[in-house]
Amino acid sequence: MTTNFRACALPLVLLFCFAVFSCVPNEKVIYLQNQEGKEPIPDEQLISYEQPEYHLQYNDIIDIQVMTAEDLIEYGFNSSQSSSTSSMMMGQIAQTGGDVYYMTGYSVDVKGNVRIPIIGELNVMNLTVEEVRVKVQEKLKDFLSSEFYVRVKLGGIRFSAIGEFRHPGKYVVLQDRMTIFEAIAQAGDLSTVAKRDEILLIRQYPEGTKLHRINLNDRHIIESPYYFIQPNDQIYAEPMKVREIGSGVNATQTLTLITSSITALALLLNLFN
Repeated sequence: MTTNFRACALPLVLLFCFAVFSCVPNEKVIYLQNQEGKEPIPDEQLISYEQPEYHLQYNDIIDIQVMTAEDLIEYGFNSSQSSSTSSMMMGQIAQTGGDVYYMTGYSVDVKGNVRIPIIGELNVMNLTVEEVRVKVQEKLKDFLSSEFYVRVKLGGIRFSAIGEFRHPGKYVVLQDRMTIFEAIAQAGDLSTVAKRDEILLIRQYPEGTKLHRINLNDRHIIESPYYFIQPNDQIYAEPMKVREIGSGVNATQTLTLITSSITALALLLNLFN
């Protein structure tokens, strides 16, 4: 009996130590910490951030609206002649989880062109939204004699959340700028076992694609060029080793694992007796 108990107790002790040391510490989960080896940033300190002006690339979608003076007088400053139909269409697409500007906007092709009525093909590669507006306005002067107004906006920010997110998937957010924390919140936050200090940001550039490693635990992320995400960014969160070995990620799960192990050990001892 004693020999059998000692033989079974040793694996249990090892399992207990293994489960305790496999828990995910708070330092791995808490965002925006003042980490050792880096200059601390106090809570009330103003942090300057870098937000370079975005230049259009392949696969972007832009929304272009042109209104004459007569349209503005008849329909108002915030609407166009087809605004009711467009709003209904966008609402239906949004309810189904689709891209609201895919049907109504102008997609940038592989050559950097968009095809616009009357104007035809217009190259917008590497241009800002304001530069596109000026370019469209100049082109339309040859066709419109009366006063007109041109509005160009980015057709939302598209990004993909992959890996250890609570709700991974592809998202479209209808705003001009978005932080990486807003993107993570849109995907339901990261799971407990996500490597927050080694997030992989896959970003598209005119010459190709680059992979960037980001530490969300570090408060200095706000000062980095990756604090604001860009259209077509892909955010990949890798799992920690805890998930691979299947141990508990918090105290409750660890205690549950130990209790189950003790119960199994007791059953084995009863079988030996």
